[in-house]
Amino acid sequence: MKFILLALLVVCAWGQAQPEQKHSRGAGKEIGSGAGDLGKGAAKGAGNLAKGAGKGVLDLVTLHPINAAASVGKGAAVGGKDVAVGSVKGTGKIGIGVGKAVKKIF
Repeated sequence: MKFILLALLVVCAWGQAQPEQKHSRGAGKEIGSGAGDLGKGAAKGAGNLAKGAGKGVLDLVTLHPINAAASVGKGAAVGGKDVAVGSVKGTGKIGIGVGKAVKKIF
């Protein structure tokens, strides 16, 4: 009888244990992360643009003008996409950080 009572008491106490809460990042870290994403997107886009331009120059030198235009166009398109993705992600994180900072003030 004592064993059943003890087991019941342990089960009830175990069910009341508080789960650990996940702490979110602070406003400053969120803004810093957003600025990093902006920089990463710009750097990645510039790298793809340079890669496309370099491949285009190489194709032009080897007398492949159609491939050269395609390489430059692809480099510009992929580079533009990377810059856009980095800008949107970074701006979103900066907005979240600013919102957290304003919320903390009020």
